Amino acid sequence: MVKEVSADSLQSYINSLVSFGTRNTLSTQSSNTKGIGAARNWVLKKFNEFAKNSGGRLSAMIDTTTIAADGRRVDVPVLLGNVIATLKGTDPSDKRIFIISGHLDSRRTDVMDRTGDAPGANDDGSGTAAAIECARIMSTHSFPATIIFVAVSGEEQGLLGSTFMADKAKKEGWDIAGVFNNDIIGSNNSNETNIINNTKARVFSEGIATDATEKDIARIKSLGLENDSKSRELARYIKEIGERYVDHLEVVMVYRRDRFLRGGDHLPYLKNGFTAVRITEMNENFNHQHQDVRKENGIEYGDLIKFMDFEYLRKNTALNLCNLANLAKAPSVPEAVKVEVKNLSNNTLLSWNPPKTGNAKGYYILMRETTSPVWQKKIFTTKNEMTLPYSKDNYFFAVQSVNESGNESLMVMPQP
Repeated sequence: MVKEVSADSLQSYINSLVSFGTRNTLSTQSSNTKGIGAARNWVLKKFNEFAKNSGGRLSAMIDTTTIAADGRRVDVPVLLGNVIATLKGTDPSDKRIFIISGHLDSRRTDVMDRTGDAPGANDDGSGTAAAIECARIMSTHSFPATIIFVAVSGEEQGLLGSTFMADKAKKEGWDIAGVFNNDIIGSNNSNETNIINNTKARVFSEGIATDATEKDIARIKSLGLENDSKSRELARYIKEIGERYVDHLEVVMVYRRDRFLRGGDHLPYLKNGFTAVRITEMNENFNHQHQDVRKENGIEYGDLIKFMDFEYLRKNTALNLCNLANLAKAPSVPEAVKVEVKNLSNNTLLSWNPPKTGNAKGYYILMRETTSPVWQKKIFTTKNEMTLPYSKDNYFFAVQSVNESGNESLMVMPQP
């Protein structure tokens, strides 16, 4: 599947997205060729094309809600629409959902300008194109778990589309096991520093969970798990699997929920208690982000296609695909993962129960030194407990399920 990801396909999607002039959330919804309404209808059309080759597993829709004027970034009531394609899992008992998201809307310097051109090639045509391309390829395969591909609206007006979707998921009890928010993943260079590099991508993840209670935080502190939220484990997973399958791409984990004092569409999921990360290019170029298309003092501004690197976008799309596929094919996580603490000991006894869904061939016990950002050792076992000759004072441990074809679940940290 990684080999099927096409830079040409990604470029064709972005050419189409840019052709709508502006995709501002407040732009026209009555035109067939211009504005956010035409853009979301085009994305729906692409998803429906892919559905024809999915054996009935893929279905698509525009999920809408009316957003009232808020006196800030919405000055009139607006019909908001998220374009959603759902690849239904093949195991009826497996309720897990994995989401890949990009935002469809674009903006100019003035976020309220709904008529001027806002190409949005990279922000966030790139994330939307990645979701479309993953849907194209993955819809021809089957997975036990469900995968949702979504192009949300309203990001630039205040994360409106993702908030609508995350709140709905919480209310309806969706079992979201991981959200991949892709926002600005297709350009290889930065302004000011003039760094050019298409071999690295950033994954942002929170440390202490957004919805953590005081009791949760006290437990986290007592166990030294400030760096081991579920979202951070997902980031570690993305790094391991991404670098396994995608050549010439280093995944750089950034220990922040998002860029400095900024936000994105994964935040509403975190607020609702779901596991979510943000994937972003390594070096942002602010001359080509939130800018009117123009030239000033010899500098060309605007989020234009000419500033994209489609080979880089191909790699970042493949990064998403291989992780989504590995997770959706894997068993669910091991249950009731425990560490024995009855006695002082320089050994560590771990135990766990089988996953709720999927067939586990066995389990990996992962371990790392307390100062290591990534898991350093993986020990395979077919049993449901193991005593390790390593001190829990000096190492962190986790357990993940693995099936016959080698697909690993997310990691679970043991509780005393």
